[in-house]
Amino acid sequence: MPLVLIDSVEKHFGDNHVLRGVSTEVAKGDIVALVGRSGSGKSTLLRCVNGLETISGGRIVVDGVDVQSPDTDLALLRRRVGMVFQSFNLFPHLSAAANVTLAPVLTKKIAKDEARDLASRMLERVGLGHKLDAMPSQLSGGQQQRVAIARALAMSPQLMLFDEATSALDPELVGEVLRVMEDLARDGMTMMVVTHEMAFARRVASEVLFMNQGRIWERGTPERMFGSPQTPEFQQFVQSVV
Repeated sequence: MPLVLIDSVEKHFGDNHVLRGVSTEVAKGDIVALVGRSGSGKSTLLRCVNGLETISGGRIVVDGVDVQSPDTDLALLRRRVGMVFQSFNLFPHLSAAANVTLAPVLTKKIAKDEARDLASRMLERVGLGHKLDAMPSQLSGGQQQRVAIARALAMSPQLMLFDEATSALDPELVGEVLRVMEDLARDGMTMMVVTHEMAFARRVASEVLFMNQGRIWERGTPERMFGSPQTPEFQQFVQSVV
């Protein structure tokens, strides 16, 4: 069974039909890039995967757990599904180390020494081992986003969701975050990534999903998608972002 099963998913916000029969699977170790214009449903789909949004129809199963089942403990599910947003959402009054370990301390009741060691290992993984005691205000946007990634990794997730993780960054800071994401991909982390960084999608993704009008309009390997677009819509999209 795939790590993520998305089957005929529908999503309405009132009269707005945002997702229209979306189906796909994500196997363990896959890197799936979701691309498309704003409003195509990419971020909504990602938020449905970890239960931040409820679906109007269909089903989503993550690591054997039916996300929409009333019996599902969403807090427990989200320990296995890390998510990184556009905004960093760090607690400004907590150090980088404290931000990273807040959830493990609260949910797993780990000891102070163990928390410090965990923070050190996670921040080292994103290239910020020297910033344990730095406050968010002392960090650049790229560094804050890397702390946010370390925070998600501290829960040992099976799946990482990235919702345009670089779109709020100045252009010169984008690369440092993308490098961390590429390192995670090389380490075998399963990832679903909403991104406007087409070069990243070409290099790293195992599959590219082009979303348009709430549907998966076109899909394939990066080589096939970018080398030989099959639909005029994707062709126009690629030309507009390259």
